[in-house]
Amino acid sequence: MTDKLRVLVTGFGPFPGAPFNPTMPLVKRLTELRRPAFDRVQLASHIFHVTYATVDRELPEQIARHRPQALLMFGLAGRTSYLRIEARARNAVTTLFPDAGRQHARKGSIVDGAAARLFGPHTEKLLRAALATGIDVRLSRDAGSYLCNYLSWRAIEAVNTNNGVRLAQFVHVPPLAHDGTAAPGKSDITLEQLVDAGEAMLLELVKLTRQATLA
Repeated sequence: MTDKLRVLVTGFGPFPGAPFNPTMPLVKRLTELRRPAFDRVQLASHIFHVTYATVDRELPEQIARHRPQALLMFGLAGRTSYLRIEARARNAVTTLFPDAGRQHARKGSIVDGAAARLFGPHTEKLLRAALATGIDVRLSRDAGSYLCNYLSWRAIEAVNTNNGVRLAQFVHVPPLAHDGTAAPGKSDITLEQLVDAGEAMLLELVKLTRQATLA
């Protein structure tokens, strides 16, 4: 057995309209970090194929495999120039755009009659941690209606079940060029800036999760 705090960091692969997803190199960089603050932290990573069926199947599988106490999830917001920390998951799913498996959602809600679900008060603290790195980061209350919002909803569900997950957070990142530089005309943010902000959020999430496990 290990006494290390376990964190699962996730991203997404390519999807229609986004042949390159910067969350893939971001997740890789974050889970390869070697810092004294992570000596007692076990970081695991996973990249989801952008389909609803994949999220439904693989999120429970990854939780069972890695037994994380915290989830830090990243997704691409292709039309946003800044970092977006999502405060909640909406009970909404688009029926207009197919997932990467060319499947359309059959209805416009995830759960009949349910209200939006909040990640929790830790969201504001992760926002402050990212702000301290100097990146352009803002709080968002609209995670959209595609796979990022869907994963957010399922992750909040996981926190509310008896599986050991105490905190979860979803973060939207802006587009990047393939070499990690800023995407011309879309954003001024680079991969290095995302890694710095991601590390700051990860450190804060570790601290808050330790506090939650001791409460």
